[in-house]
Amino acid sequence: MSRQGALFGAAPPRYWIGVACAKHVGRGRVGGFAQLCHGKQLPLARMQPGDGVVYYSPVHTLQGREPCQQFTALGTVADGAPYRVDMGGGFQPWRRDIVWQPAQPAAIRPLLHRLACIPDPARWGYPFRYGHLEISADDFALIATAMGVTLPANTVT
Repeated sequence: MSRQGALFGAAPPRYWIGVACAKHVGRGRVGGFAQLCHGKQLPLARMQPGDGVVYYSPVHTLQGREPCQQFTALGTVADGAPYRVDMGGGFQPWRRDIVWQPAQPAAIRPLLHRLACIPDPARWGYPFRYGHLEISADDFALIATAMGVTLPANTVT
């Protein structure tokens, strides 16, 4: 179900990039969830059911140095609110359920000059520094295509 606008019917979806290592993204895909910014609630609360989300993975593992530099997952925010989980050791991150699409990882470098969310391709990593950013519908569609995902015609405005 898509979210509802207060006065004029359904609000248009918004589109987001989350940043996480590929290994953590893989855990989220298997578990059907997104976890952003080291488990913070606010980035997940900004996202609403029906919004599109894509992960960018700069590295393969959290402490690793091996570059990944790929978009690694793409999906839609599911109904429901963010929720906390207990991962032990006092770590209780926030998560949000996501309906992940079958997708292939896509390298970011071939897209750098075409993504509006990257205003300066020479400093392309800068927009990802906070771990969560809103992007345009066009950028989301471009990334989806690169990942081999065909979006429904009414998904992107």
